[in-house]
Amino acid sequence: MRPLIDRYTRPEMARIWSEENKYRQWLRVEVLAVRAWAELGVIPRDAAERIARAQVSIDEEFVRRVAEIEARTHHDVIAFVTALAERLGDDGRYVHYGLTSYDVVDTALSLQLVEAADLIISGLRAYAESLRRAALRYRHTPMVGRTHGVHAEPITFGLTLALWWSDAGRDLDRLRAARRRVAVGKLSGAVGAYGNVDPRVEEYVCRELGLEPAPISTQVLQRDGHAEFMSALAILATNLEKMAVEIRGLQRTEVREVEEPFRSGQKGSSAMPHKRNPVMCERLCGLARVVRANVLAAMENIPLWHQRDISNSSVERIVLPDSCILVDFMLAEAKRIIEGMHVYPDRMRENLESTGGLIFSGNVLLKLVASGLSRERAYAVVQENAMRAWAGEGRFSDLLRADKRVTSLLGPDGLDECFDYSAAFKGVDHIFRRLGLEEGGAR
Repeated sequence: MRPLIDRYTRPEMARIWSEENKYRQWLRVEVLAVRAWAELGVIPRDAAERIARAQVSIDEEFVRRVAEIEARTHHDVIAFVTALAERLGDDGRYVHYGLTSYDVVDTALSLQLVEAADLIISGLRAYAESLRRAALRYRHTPMVGRTHGVHAEPITFGLTLALWWSDAGRDLDRLRAARRRVAVGKLSGAVGAYGNVDPRVEEYVCRELGLEPAPISTQVLQRDGHAEFMSALAILATNLEKMAVEIRGLQRTEVREVEEPFRSGQKGSSAMPHKRNPVMCERLCGLARVVRANVLAAMENIPLWHQRDISNSSVERIVLPDSCILVDFMLAEAKRIIEGMHVYPDRMRENLESTGGLIFSGNVLLKLVASGLSRERAYAVVQENAMRAWAGEGRFSDLLRADKRVTSLLGPDGLDECFDYSAAFKGVDHIFRRLGLEEGGAR
């Protein structure tokens, strides 16, 4: 692992993208191919059995030996096959029989992607469950909704959390679909025409590995599947950024309705001891940019020369593991944020009421229209009082009570109804039921 990426790598994901695991997957493909050839009577069954029983250890010594050979041959698969043959003796001549390098590399890469996808899906489900619990907890916690950064109408903090939970559900759907897309293998030879390999070998190997044989391939699996997988990761990362941006906005000093976790002993600034900065959320925003940028590289891997060139290979060695590593970390970090965030309902209420009722202007408009005033006239009356409130001439509610154009139509009781918070939240339970948040469990 490169040092900068290693900082964000959980051990489970590090194992998937380690050299040792890559070679283990290559070995699985090679051994199964040998067995398939033996089933077809092409190579001796006893040799295939000895190879299968050999249990070649993919350890540090083996990895070093591959590196030594590759330094001379400048070909990683040849180096691997040579090192493997050294361990197997005379039977080593049957390894890689009829295959081309990417029969092994691409099929094994699919195994790594499926394994990484399963780990990310697990992390996504855990993150979604933390959102579900928080949404239920703050279901009826009032706060102001903002559009364009300006106070709009009342919402609840639970609705914001429920929205993120819904986002996570779509992320899960996309990731599962992308997992299916990359769960394919190919052992179709140097140009995909099965010139030196029997299609039955491919069918056998893929079946044993839990993969689908690609219906058609060139020397490689087609890279639109990898790009789709990367796109699913990028959208997931961007939805995590969406959550982080909102918390960053709510953590601003003049707002201070929600804060990300700030632990004992944590420092916010080398110069200003008072600082409580949203560094976890800012980290998510920065890493999302990297994951999105990697999608472009994956897209550019789709068009290759003729039956293939090698321009995709160097790119994938970076963007596939890096994106999986970063998204896996981001999900764990996002879960920590949601489970440890500080929520300030009193501050939410204070901000909600800070504009003197301006957030109920829509209610007043509709009430006046229902009382017989034209919409244009009602809008003008309400906006005139709203602008006076913005200018500091008084509270919006007080200005309306002093406006006979309003009170003559609504009366004191009718006007009071416009400023009723309960009416603003009457749809919350409906939304939660429609989402299925009350049913329990992550999607």
